[in-house]
Amino acid sequence: MPVVSIKLAGKLTRKQKKEIAKEITATLEKHADKSARYTYISFEELPDENWAIAGVLLDEED
Repeated sequence: MPVVSIKLAGKLTRKQKKEIAKEITATLEKHADKSARYTYISFEELPDENWAIAGVLLDEED
C-alpha cells in the first residue's frame, strides 16, 4: 500500500491536486505494480513563512 505525502510552499488548486494524484497513482501502478485502489496521497500546503532556502524565508525573497 503506497502512501505518498506531498509538501509544498503555497497552494494548489483542486484541479491541480486531482491531476497530480491521477499521475502519481498511474505511475505507481505502471512502474511499481501497485494497485490504484490502495494508493493514498496527501497534500500539505504550507505558507511561505514556514519554508526557508539558504537561510532565507520564502516570504522574504524579492
